[in-house]
Amino acid sequence: MDDEGEQRTRDDRAAVAAQLGREPRGIRRTAHRCPCGLPAVIETSPRLPDGTPFPTLFYLTCPKAASAIGTLEGDGLMRRMQARLGTDPGLQAAYTAAHEDYLRRRDAAAREEGVEPLPAGTQSAGGMPERVKCLHALIAHELAVPGSNPFGREALEALPDWWRSGPCVCVDQPDTAGGPRPGAVPASPDEEGQ
Repeated sequence: MDDEGEQRTRDDRAAVAAQLGREPRGIRRTAHRCPCGLPAVIETSPRLPDGTPFPTLFYLTCPKAASAIGTLEGDGLMRRMQARLGTDPGLQAAYTAAHEDYLRRRDAAAREEGVEPLPAGTQSAGGMPERVKCLHALIAHELAVPGSNPFGREALEALPDWWRSGPCVCVDQPDTAGGPRPGAVPASPDEEGQ
């Protein structure tokens, strides 16, 4: 990786730490960026550095997006999706395909990282393939792999433009023009956890 790529990785890691309020572990890459330019979804290793299994491959980090998604969940969207899942064979097939995609990608990430894949039968994310349990996880999958998750796409389309009011956090990193962002402040101090 060149110096510019290494700086971008450090900047993304600082942004994610500020978004989460703690130092993230097991980051492989930024899987999706908000229109504001900051990471919105990260891809994590299937195992944390200490070997602990971490089944969530795509992790939503943007607090503005997370808040907007929480509103959808509170409004009963998951309950309505779950009811449709039980009556629509085409939707069931698409959701099962999303689950299988997630598992394939997670196993490929384990191989690339040189770590033991998670055991067969380990959950994927968001309740797939039988339940609609977490829109955050389903939207993260859809953002990272557009067209992969039918419920993630549907929920994403129901969200307001959460980024319109500006970045979710201010971190000391350059904007797309190469200069510092106006009003940027250093990211919050590192903390343990993921």
